Amino acid sequence: MSWALRFLGVGNAAAVELGSSSVVLEHADAPLLLIDCGQEALTAYLEHYARTPAALFITHVHMDHVAGMERLFIRAYFDEVLRGKLKLYVPVTVLPHLHARVASYPGALAEGTVNFWDGFQVIPVSNGFWHGGQWFDVFPVRHHLPDTAFGLRLRGSFVYSGDTRPIPEMLAHQADGGEVIVHDCALHGNPSHTGVDDLEREYPPELRQRMLLYHYESAQAGAELERRGHRIARPREVLALSPPCPPETGAR
Repeated sequence: MSWALRFLGVGNAAAVELGSSSVVLEHADAPLLLIDCGQEALTAYLEHYARTPAALFITHVHMDHVAGMERLFIRAYFDEVLRGKLKLYVPVTVLPHLHARVASYPGALAEGTVNFWDGFQVIPVSNGFWHGGQWFDVFPVRHHLPDTAFGLRLRGSFVYSGDTRPIPEMLAHQADGGEVIVHDCALHGNPSHTGVDDLEREYPPELRQRMLLYHYESAQAGAELERRGHRIARPREVLALSPPCPPETGAR
């Protein structure tokens, strides 16, 4: 059965017209896992699927990646079928930051007696997790402070960098199965994000040929990335994936 990534948004925090950077892993035309939940991402998800996500992985807690969490809580908590069952996979070192961002304000509901996390099944993860019968590798990336941002891999299928500077030493290990690599890249880099000059300097051609770039700063920047020979992701684009490798039952 088919596997695909659906891009809900591909822009950085300022590129509202490109949507909040987020993808949905689909299997057999059904959503399996949402990656990040910015405000525009949740809106795009609901518009396309007309239902609340059942599972979410958080790469890091900048607001363009988690600003939809309060709305998601409301939808989950007031859905008796979903309440407490919406799987929320969060790297264990990210969880305190996520709590501070979205869950520490007193009173999740005006009526009280409810904790923010009552809407979710929170699953702290370290080097990976099982979901939908598949093992997903989780790995640290270079975005602000150490251990605050992470990427995701489905072996043989895709690698999602999350927001990051170049990580050639990490991808030499995490993208060694021919996976398509969805990589943070703008026309102009900074100390927390990859720019196209960084990309071309740090990665060998073989790896760049497998990359699809997201988190760029404008449609014009995207066009320039294409002019330089790179593939870019676009909002609402669906990328067909190779089927993942059979999971190893001993993965951990």
